[in-house]
Amino acid sequence: MRYPLLKALSAAVTAGALVLAGAAPALAAPEQPKPVTTSLGNDVSWPQCDSPLPKNAAFAVIGVTGGLAVDSNPCFADQLDWAEQATTGATAQPSVALYVNTANPGRSAVWWPDSDRTRQGTAVANPYGTCDGGEGAACAYVYGQSVALDDTTIRGVEDPSSYLWWLDVETMNTWQWDRGANRAVLEGMVDHFHGIGAEVGLYSTALQWMWIAGRPDEDSNLNGLPSWLAGADSAADARKMCTTAAPLTADGTVAMVQFIAKGLDYNVSCR
Repeated sequence: MRYPLLKALSAAVTAGALVLAGAAPALAAPEQPKPVTTSLGNDVSWPQCDSPLPKNAAFAVIGVTGGLAVDSNPCFADQLDWAEQATTGATAQPSVALYVNTANPGRSAVWWPDSDRTRQGTAVANPYGTCDGGEGAACAYVYGQSVALDDTTIRGVEDPSSYLWWLDVETMNTWQWDRGANRAVLEGMVDHFHGIGAEVGLYSTALQWMWIAGRPDEDSNLNGLPSWLAGADSAADARKMCTTAAPLTADGTVAMVQFIAKGLDYNVSCR
C-alpha cells in the first residue's frame, strides 16, 4: 500500500474531528419573547364597536348600555369576550367590571313611573313615599330601580351579581335641576344592584357630580361607594390623582382614575 503514513494521519485527523464533533455542546434554544405586561386597564363600550382593542390589559370595564340609560351596547358580548381573554389581573381591580349610563329624564322619558312599581311590574319599597307620576324623588327612585332592573335582566349580562357595576354620571345624559331627584335615581339603582348582591361604584368628575347630584344626605346609600374619576391628562397625572383627588361622596375612596391616549380610555388602579 502506498503512502501509509499519510493515510494514517488522515484517519487520525478524521477520528479526532468526529470525537470533537461529538463532544461539542448542544446549541441553546432561542429565548422566547416574554409576555407584555401592563398595570393599566381599559374601558370600552359602543364607540369602540369597530375599533381594534388592546391585546392585553390589567383589567377592563365594559359598557352595558349604549350611551343612554335605556339602551344596550350592541357589541357587549364581543367586548366581554375580549375582556375575558385580554385581561391579566395585574391589579387589585376585578379583571372585568361593568358600567352603565344613568339619567333622570323625568316625564320626557320613554317610560316614567306613576306608582311604586317598576316598568316590569315589580313592587318597590320606596324610601321617598309614594310615587304619583311627579318628577320628584319618589318617582325618580322607582325610575332608578327600573333602569337597573333592565340592566341586569335584558342586556345580555349573565350572572349580574358577580360583577362590580359602575354608574356613569355625566352631563351628556339628561338630568333635572332637582339634585335630590337626581340622587334618588342613583339611589334606586344602587339599591337594586345591592339587592342582587352586586358591588357598585360611581364614575364622574368632581364638577359634573356636584352639578348633577350635589352632596348626598348623611344616610344616602351613595356615601362610601368607591369613585372612578375621569379627567387625568396622562398615566402620571392619573397616579397623582389617586392620592390628591377627593372621592365623589363622603367616606368613599378613589379606586380608579381615567385618562385618554391613542384614542382609547385607559385607567390607573389606585389600589
